[in-house]
Amino acid sequence: MVIKNFDHLIELVKDIDGVKRVAVVCAHDEHTLEAVQKAENEGLVKSVLIGKGAEIKEILKKLNFAKEDSEIIDIEGDQESSYKAVEIIREGGADFIMKGKIQTGDLLKAVVDKEKGLRTGRVMSHIVFNEVPNYHKLIAITDGGMMMYPDLDKKKQILENAVDALISLGYDKPKVAALAAVEKVNPKMPETVDAGALKDMYINGQIENCIVEGPISYDLTMSRESAEIKGFDSPVTGDADIMLVPNITVGNILGKSLIYSAGARMAGFIVGAKVPIVLTSRGSTSEEKYLSLVLSAAAV
Repeated sequence: MVIKNFDHLIELVKDIDGVKRVAVVCAHDEHTLEAVQKAENEGLVKSVLIGKGAEIKEILKKLNFAKEDSEIIDIEGDQESSYKAVEIIREGGADFIMKGKIQTGDLLKAVVDKEKGLRTGRVMSHIVFNEVPNYHKLIAITDGGMMMYPDLDKKKQILENAVDALISLGYDKPKVAALAAVEKVNPKMPETVDAGALKDMYINGQIENCIVEGPISYDLTMSRESAEIKGFDSPVTGDADIMLVPNITVGNILGKSLIYSAGARMAGFIVGAKVPIVLTSRGSTSEEKYLSLVLSAAAV
């Protein structure tokens, strides 16, 4: 199975048995609560709101969003709210976490706590799903938000995080493009060396449950016609599910280019912890937060 677009994703979530529950950290944020409200109204998620209770209730009233008192946990401090969310997850009271009006570092400090957190032993990375108007299905980019300059071992973990996320969404064998500027390994271009090594790991069975191509350029990843012109034969060309970028700068620029220049829609979350973490930026729209909520609910 592949997910064609976000409408398709929403329909898949509606078919899931049991509604997933999200713990919203520092929920006293209007855009965040707008997204939660829409997802709840559509029956896609349930929520527990953690943060400044008076401010949360004021926003809920403004939005005409009814919540039971038991679904609101009044905690003043950001750090305390984060640890409460992690505690709720560990006790089975919620299925995933969403960031509200809180600094990313404050939330992640609780998540990575060695004793009380949600670590798995693998690095945590960010994955973004893009609905691009001229592409036939959702395509994921990783990692443009967490790991700055990952070495080969970390790239392998980032790739495996992304593959696991897609498999949890119902994919069978995701196709991964390890991006570079060219298609041949060049010792003077470290990203090509790493991409070639990742493909070798896939061939040797060290990376499983996916198909890895690399190094491969963006044009060949997105266009089978371009690959045919260049004589590049791979099942990934024109049909990639995941684009693994060499560093955070490439991922950040590529993702924003698709949104602001190509009209893409996006949703994303952090993978590598015990549960998905919706970690949109403060400037994210309510729609992006809503789609990220839906995506995470599908990936639990």
